[in-house]
Amino acid sequence: MRILGLDYGSKTVGVAVSDPLMLTAQGVEIIRRDQENKLRRTLARIEELIAEYEVGRIVLGLPLNMDDSEGFRAEATRAFMEKLQRRTGLPVELWDERLTTVAADEIMNEAGIRGAERKKHVDRIAAQLILQDYMDHHTEPKN
Repeated sequence: MRILGLDYGSKTVGVAVSDPLMLTAQGVEIIRRDQENKLRRTLARIEELIAEYEVGRIVLGLPLNMDDSEGFRAEATRAFMEKLQRRTGLPVELWDERLTTVAADEIMNEAGIRGAERKKHVDRIAAQLILQDYMDHHTEPKN
């Protein structure tokens, strides 16, 4: 079983997937849409990825404010989570995504990715960071 990591945004969903041993996360793609509430094709693509990678669980980044409160984006993310659960039948776990975009920006700086090229990568990298953080906090200590 693999885990799918998602970074849900108003017009994009960054996608990452775990390796089969659930040790590392790899960025897969960014699903783009023209309008925020038009999710049919987004959900259909996520279902395709679930089948392709044999996913058994989804981790969805929850955009909390720095004071732990939830704003509009967190509400939208929770609504998306409900749609994902209904459509896929898989468990969806929310994971704190604070500062993942900042970390993604740092990674792109180190890689020399500049300007318009950044938009092609930021959501995929953020999804990868969300999933990796989740897996790092859910692994059994090795002896």
